[in-house]
Amino acid sequence: MAPRKIIIDTDPGQDDAFALLFALGSPAELEVVGVTTVGGNVPLKLTTENALKVVELAGRADVPVYAGCAGPMVKTLMTAEYVHGPTGMDGADLPAPSVAAQDEHAVNYLVRTIMAAPEGELTVCTLGPMTNLAMAMVMEPRIIPRLREVVLMGGGFFQGGNATPAAEFNIFVDPHAAHVVFESGVPVTMCPIDCTYTAEMTVEWLDRLRATGKRAAIEAANMADFYRQYGSHKFATTARPIHDACVTGYLLAPEIYEQRQCNVTIDIVSPETIGMTVVDWWHVTGRRRNCNVLRRIDPAPFFELMLERIGSLD
Repeated sequence: MAPRKIIIDTDPGQDDAFALLFALGSPAELEVVGVTTVGGNVPLKLTTENALKVVELAGRADVPVYAGCAGPMVKTLMTAEYVHGPTGMDGADLPAPSVAAQDEHAVNYLVRTIMAAPEGELTVCTLGPMTNLAMAMVMEPRIIPRLREVVLMGGGFFQGGNATPAAEFNIFVDPHAAHVVFESGVPVTMCPIDCTYTAEMTVEWLDRLRATGKRAAIEAANMADFYRQYGSHKFATTARPIHDACVTGYLLAPEIYEQRQCNVTIDIVSPETIGMTVVDWWHVTGRRRNCNVLRRIDPAPFFELMLERIGSLD
C-alpha cells in the first residue's frame, strides 16, 4: 500500500518537533509532502526556522517548508514562550538551517497543492493554530471536498482548557480559524488534551530514546528535558504529555485510540469561553456529527512505536 500523503501545518514547539520526527521516521506509512508554519507557540520567524531545523535533523532537508500566517484571523497573537522557551525549541542544540523556506506563502501552497492532487489524496495535520488552513479554505473553498481529512491537535472538553479554564491553547490562539474548519464540512479528527494527557512521556522512556545513540533521538530527548520543566504545578509525576505527537500516532495506529463521532462547535463569542471546543459527547443536540473526537490513547504501543520511528532516523 502506498504511504498516506500528508501536509503538516505546525508551530514548533518541542512537541511539534516530536510529531514531525515521528512522521518523517515512518516513510512506509506517511509521505510528508510539505510542511507549513504559522505563528503560535512562538512568532512565525522562529516557528519557520525551527521547522527547517527539524526536517534537517531528520535527514529530510528535501521536504519543503513554507512560512504562513504570522497571526490569527481576528485576534492578536498570543505565544507560549513560558512553556517552550524563547526559541520555541529550547533544550536542543541545533545549527542554523542550511536551506531556506520556500518563497511561496503557505496559504497559496495549500491551495495550489490540494487543487492539484487527486480528490481525497491529501490529509492536512494541524499542530498549532489553524490559521493557514482556514485562510486557504476562505480563499479557495473548492479545496474543502478535495481533502481526505484534517487531523488536529487542539481542543479539550473533559479536561477543560490549558490556555484559559475553557480553551486549549491552539484553538484559543485562533478560534475563528478553528470555526471555519469545523463548519466547513471537511472530515475532522480532533486530538484534544483529554487524549494527550493520557500520553505521558516518562524519564525512563527518554533514557531509552537516548540509548538508541541516534542524533535525532538524542536531540529530541534534550528538547523533552526542557519541555518537561513546565507543568510541575499541574502533573503529580515527572511524566509529561507529548501533545502534538499524538496526531502522528493516530495516523499510524488509529486502533490504539478511543474515538467517538460527535458534533463539535467552537465558541467565538463569549469573552469567558472563547476558543472552547463544545463537544456533544452524548449527542444531546441532534446536530451533525462533524468531528471524530479522540478521548484516550493506549500509551504503551504509542511510545514503543514512537521510539522505534524516531530511533530509526540517521
